[in-house]
Amino acid sequence: MSPPANTHLAYTPPDGGWGWAVVFGAFISIGFSYAFPKAIAIFFKEIQDFFGTSYSEIAWVSSIMLATTYGGGPISSILVNRFGSRPVVIFGGLLCGIGMISAAFCTSILQLYICVGVISGFGLALNLQPSVIIIGKYFLKRRPIANGLAMAGSPVMLSTLAPLNQFLFDNFGWRGSFFILGAILLNCCVAGALFRPIGMAADPVRKQTIKQAEKTVKEQPNNSSIEMVPPKTVSLLSGTEDEEDKDCCEKFNKYLDFSLFKHRGFLIYLIGNVLMFLGFFAPIVFLAPYAKHLGIDEYSAAFLLSILAIVDMIARPITGIIANSKWVRPKIQYFFSFSIAFNGACHLLCPLATGYTGLVIYSVFFGLGFGMVCAMLFETLMDLVGAARFTSAVGLVTIVECCTILLGPPIGGTLIDTFGDYKYMFIKCGAVMVLAGTFLFIMNYYNYRMLAKEERERKATEETMKDNKHIRTETEDGNIWAKEKMQDGPEVEPLTDEKEGLKKEVNGKSEV
Repeated sequence: MSPPANTHLAYTPPDGGWGWAVVFGAFISIGFSYAFPKAIAIFFKEIQDFFGTSYSEIAWVSSIMLATTYGGGPISSILVNRFGSRPVVIFGGLLCGIGMISAAFCTSILQLYICVGVISGFGLALNLQPSVIIIGKYFLKRRPIANGLAMAGSPVMLSTLAPLNQFLFDNFGWRGSFFILGAILLNCCVAGALFRPIGMAADPVRKQTIKQAEKTVKEQPNNSSIEMVPPKTVSLLSGTEDEEDKDCCEKFNKYLDFSLFKHRGFLIYLIGNVLMFLGFFAPIVFLAPYAKHLGIDEYSAAFLLSILAIVDMIARPITGIIANSKWVRPKIQYFFSFSIAFNGACHLLCPLATGYTGLVIYSVFFGLGFGMVCAMLFETLMDLVGAARFTSAVGLVTIVECCTILLGPPIGGTLIDTFGDYKYMFIKCGAVMVLAGTFLFIMNYYNYRMLAKEERERKATEETMKDNKHIRTETEDGNIWAKEKMQDGPEVEPLTDEKEGLKKEVNGKSEV
């Protein structure tokens, strides 16, 4: 495990150095967090037959896992603010392994919901949020590229896990596969060890200093001894006392900034993403079962996910480079809106693919659109709220989004059960995502217009205040000069010769 970061990097992102090791750790953590709920869809057909469940019931496994991953965002954000990214990710890796190993011994679909959906899903939540947050602390100028490289972990893991899961199932069954996958997920602990603290993440050191200072004051109660305590320690103690005086609401608001709900750009992003996630994950969950439904063999169906993941893997870093360019970055919200609408258009055209070749073409375009969206998903949020409020923003966004993430795949499964055809599920997902992309494009145009207007008004106000200040300064200078003149009184003129003689004459008469 690496040593703590240097303190001089506390508030200045290094934009490189150990940051690339952090990107590699985030590559692993984010990869498992996004890819694992999709990759276990390989086992759904067999688990469905084993427990005798419907499409909608088996879809709840991925839905609960994804919803817990996103819904655990606020808890993850609070833990990151309290303990830092490293211990949170390590603990999350342990939960993932425990959940999947426990799932190998489940005897009902409800137990799978708890072990795979809740326990492993919450472990993935403790991997996803800290990985995204710590990249924002290590990178500023190269942040879009770093985010793109870290987000590329999802397609790499998906392209690896899809055929691996099929191989494990053929040799060990779904129970043995879950046991082995639980051991593989423990690698998240290794990834978390790379997240050395930087900036405000070194908060435990400050708290240890405060405890030592309190101990010193208790051991030396005399005033003379208190004077010997260093000024820095006294300031830490006074700061601690001020923090203890705050009420519970203020302390909670320190971890989750609810004032973001008054932020216009944040609300636009939140509404658009809530609509988008209603159709974002369901096509991936049902892609392999759809291929099997058309009579395609199991390995070829699993290979569709690998094709999607390979294209996704290439699309993410390229999207990060494009988003970092001087032409796109100032208006990155438009690029994000286009990516969502493009993704939805792919789903609307999917029912036209009735053979394996058509599904391969669909997987290529789906992977391209999916990679574009995922590469900019958090970058656009940070662009709106800034790095200082990003931790709270991620937590609030994920807890709101988890509702539609939870409902998306089961709604798709219900459509399949009702109509006996997968095309209605793809049409629903495509229509929702096109609507979300259109909404974001229009509202971001409005937001950019309002920001420009507010900037002009701010500059005009500053110029007016500057002019008023200049006039007030001149007036005050003039008033000060007049006041000083009045206080000094009239100047005494020197006596001339005539006045001297008159003075002598007056003095002579007075003497007489």
